[in-house]
Amino acid sequence: MMNIESDILQITDWFPEIKTSHFIIAGPCAAESREQLLETAEKIAAQTSVKFFRAGLWKPRTRPDSFEGVGEKALPWLQEVKQKTGLYTCVEVAMPQHVEACLKYGIDVLWLGARTTANPFSVQEIAETLKGTGIPVLIKNPVNPDIELWIGAVERLYKSGIKKIGAVLRGFYPYERTILRNIPKWELAIEMKHRIHSLPVLCDASHIAGNVSYIPEICQKALDLNFDGLMLETHINPKAALSDAMQQLTPNELELLISGLCFRKPSVSDPVFNNLLEQYRDQIDSIDLQMLDLLGERMKIVREIGKYKSKNNVTILQLRRWEKIIATRSEYGNKAGLSYDFIKNLLELVHKESIQIQTKIMSNPGL
Repeated sequence: MMNIESDILQITDWFPEIKTSHFIIAGPCAAESREQLLETAEKIAAQTSVKFFRAGLWKPRTRPDSFEGVGEKALPWLQEVKQKTGLYTCVEVAMPQHVEACLKYGIDVLWLGARTTANPFSVQEIAETLKGTGIPVLIKNPVNPDIELWIGAVERLYKSGIKKIGAVLRGFYPYERTILRNIPKWELAIEMKHRIHSLPVLCDASHIAGNVSYIPEICQKALDLNFDGLMLETHINPKAALSDAMQQLTPNELELLISGLCFRKPSVSDPVFNNLLEQYRDQIDSIDLQMLDLLGERMKIVREIGKYKSKNNVTILQLRRWEKIIATRSEYGNKAGLSYDFIKNLLELVHKESIQIQTKIMSNPGL
């Protein structure tokens, strides 16, 4: 992975004239008419602290007869939005022609959608078109949970000279029905920050939720995980929206949502707080090392069992034994305050490693 850490600008440096610690983008899923854009933008500007207005002009839809946006004719409407409200404008682009049109009309921020991020050829074409522009670009996660594809899109834009780059977690396609439209997989956004510390990460709560009733909880979770901002679909009349009506807030709902969120600090300068926190962390460090030592001892016994099975020509998987482990450990762990899902996931990881160790022994009895 290329070293891009030091060159990516913090999101607070993208527009220094805006004094805010969190980057909140709001606006309709799709631009439908001049009146709809202006009414929505004017309400957002008047009622909230939001400084960035989003609108989809070109909508990549799953089915061909779905509303696909009004296209380039909405760009003058967005210019008018900016002139009348002072809001900065943000638009999704999926091909070089979109980029060129947005640059012509002075759009302030671009973003790549999930389907575009999933296609390295499309990302590269857009990156080539963006050379020398310096415009901020947000990159939504790909449809499937492939972090290398997501990071690859960041790298392609970076190589084209874009330093104002951010990632947006909009969730991943669920292969089974869930209450949410997309599965958040928060751990992948955290891994993005781990790989590129300076990379701003926002949360598209609307696309994760799929329904406005889940948006507040998702927003708060993102803020608690130290995300740099939020993307929220907001429509003057969601019931009349031509796309994604269920996940769009009204400006009034947006105002209530933002006022009800708790914007926490990543750190404090209070020495009493920091000293106590460090004591707790020291305890966790000690427990973690003990846990790893115990896992190491467990795997030593697994190797001995593997040799014994190999010598006596016995299969690696002992289903009844595995079922007994799941049942007894789940009950024991739950009494210790651990959730059944966590216990099951942990045991499955340990069991997988045990099987891999014993498989190697079966293949190479001399190990």
